[in-house]
Order: sequence, then C-alpha cells, then structure tokens
Amino acid sequence: MTDMTSREFVAPGFEDVVTTFRAGVVEPERSGASLSVWRDGVELINVWHGVSDYRTGSPWTASTTSVIFSCSKGLSALVMAQLHEAGVLDLDSPIADSWPEFAAHGKGAISIADVMAHRAGVSAPAHDMSFDDALDTRRWAAQIAEQEPLWVPGEGHAYHALTIGTIVQELVLRVTGRELHELFHENIAAPLGADVTLKAGPGALDRVAHLVTSPEWDALADSSAESETSRALTLGGAFPPSLVTEDGGFNDPRAQAAGFAAAGGIGTASGLAKIWSSTIRPTDGIRTIQDATVRFISGVRSEGPWVYDVPAPYLRWGAGVELASPDGPHLSPTTFGHGGAGGQAAFADPATGVAFGYVRSRLDTVYPVEPILASLREALDR
Repeated sequence: MTDMTSREFVAPGFEDVVTTFRAGVVEPERSGASLSVWRDGVELINVWHGVSDYRTGSPWTASTTSVIFSCSKGLSALVMAQLHEAGVLDLDSPIADSWPEFAAHGKGAISIADVMAHRAGVSAPAHDMSFDDALDTRRWAAQIAEQEPLWVPGEGHAYHALTIGTIVQELVLRVTGRELHELFHENIAAPLGADVTLKAGPGALDRVAHLVTSPEWDALADSSAESETSRALTLGGAFPPSLVTEDGGFNDPRAQAAGFAAAGGIGTASGLAKIWSSTIRPTDGIRTIQDATVRFISGVRSEGPWVYDVPAPYLRWGAGVELASPDGPHLSPTTFGHGGAGGQAAFADPATGVAFGYVRSRLDTVYPVEPILASLREALDR
C-alpha cells in the first residue's frame, strides 16, 4: 500500500476531485492547501499543493500543518460530546451548575448547549481587550462570567467567534480538573494518530504554514471592522479585523500556542478528516462518539437571522457543530462538522460515510470547498 504518511494518495475514480482541488489553490507560489477525504473509515484522498511559506519558498508537504480557525470549535464540541456521552456533564444543564459565577446578570439559566449554539448573549467582551488579555484565558473567562448579556439569553443567536471557546475551556477545567486541549489529545487525536492539536507545542509550531490574505478578504474585514460581529472576532483590539498580519494575529506563535478552543487549533487535512471519520464509522477500530451522540449534537438549535443585522447566508448550528444548510457546504442533509475562517472545512456525513478535511493558508472570500464537493459527489455517484 502507498505510504500515505509521506506521499500523496488518490484512490482510483477520484482523480477529478484532486484536479478541482489543485485548481482552487490560488497563487500556489504564495500559499498552499491540503485535502483529505475518507469513506467508511478508509482514506481515499490525501493531497496538497503550493507552498507553506512564500518567504522561504518551502513547499507544502504531508507534515505541513495550518491554523484551522473555527474548525477548532468542532473539535472542542467533540470533547464536550464525549463528556456528555460518559455522563460527566449534561450539555442541556445550566453552566452555572458547575460555574456559579456565570449566573451573574441573569445568565443562570444558560445551558452549555446554549453557548455551543451561539445563544448565550455573550458573543463579544463587554470591554475591549488587548492581545495579552486574550492570552490569559482564565481571567478572560472570569470577565465573561461577570458581564451582562448583550441580548436576552436564549432569545436569538449570534456567532460567538471566540468567547465560546473560553467558556467551554473554563467549564471543562472546573468539571474535570483537566484542560480541554489535554482531553482532546488523550481521547481523540492521540488514539487515532491524527496530526491535530488544540494547543501547539514548540515542535509543532515549526511546521505551521504562514498565513496570507487576499485583497478581497482584507477589504471585507476593513469594511466591517466596527460591527458587533467583528468585535466578536477581534475582541475589540486583541486581533486585527483580518485576523492575521505578516507577523501578528494568528501568525503570531503565541496565538498558535495559546490553546484557544474556538479558533487556535493546528492540524493537517488528513488529521482533521480522520477525526471526523471516527465520529461516524470505525476508523483504525475507533469510534470517538456513538450514533446516539451524533444525533444529539446534530439536532438544530439555531438557524435563520441573527440578533444583529447580518445579511444572509445563515448557517444552522447544533451543539457546537455546523449543520447542513442551503447556504453552507455539505454532502447530504446529515452533514455536521465546522468550517473555519478563510475557507477551512472539516465535517462528517453519516449518510454517505464520508469525512472531509480541507485546510489552506490563504484567507479569502472565495471558498473552493463547494466545487471540490461537487466533484466529490460525482465521484461517489459513479
């Protein structure tokens, strides 16, 4: 068998998917990407293209990782799902049961799942934060617990871009005495041998692709910099509106090593897809969550317009996972997982048995995932 740890691999019949993938890597001399597809616990595609760092010309390889941004939310949701499945916590229970301080200012009834479905009313901090403030996640969590909600909790939703991660990190620490990233590594990534982490160590940082942005991405970020949705991303000053600068934002090794459960994950497409494969099919003999838990977390909890004036498209959310919707990439109505800023994608589809991972270093407003999925559907239907 081909050594898929170091060489590209494409199963017969899926060559057109790879052609579509390569065509979607814009300026391969400046950026790169990788794609992995699994079906029924077996990897069908593991390919990459472009460079990992235009400054050095280093090629993208099998071991190149990239910041996965909000794909991290899906991985954090799997940790929470495992704890729910084991009876360690109940996602429908109030956060304040385990974190009494969170009940301040009428937040006592907010459930864990409310936060994970972006319904908690704490999508952005009450006061602008600095980068150093964001790195102190315990202090940040205490500030979230103390703040007044931005809308009546449970009555509507808006994307909790970064606060969702800080809340679940604090909750997991209080309930288990362990860090969320530790549980992810020990119970999900390590057993599967998946090259994904929610808190990169020094050795892992050496393999992270250098992030770049498109002019369109920068223009969109600048045009919305004063909006409530942008504050949820920037925390009012901790991160630039575009999320990255040449050496700052999520290009800063401190951000990559901070353990941000909502956006700081690092990994390969193959590692991501393998993890999601394990949620729906035995993968290397491992199921990370069972079918009943998949059904539980993938029930619709939020959909439609946000509480803020945000134009469509609108996604659907379950308990920490994005769900299939007319406005989001999916293979069938059963798709669940999570995308990430600039075009990252990681999900599973129980109906087809397919798991999908795509990471890229170029943040753009044009996402190549849908054309790849269209080609994949054709290949699966043959």
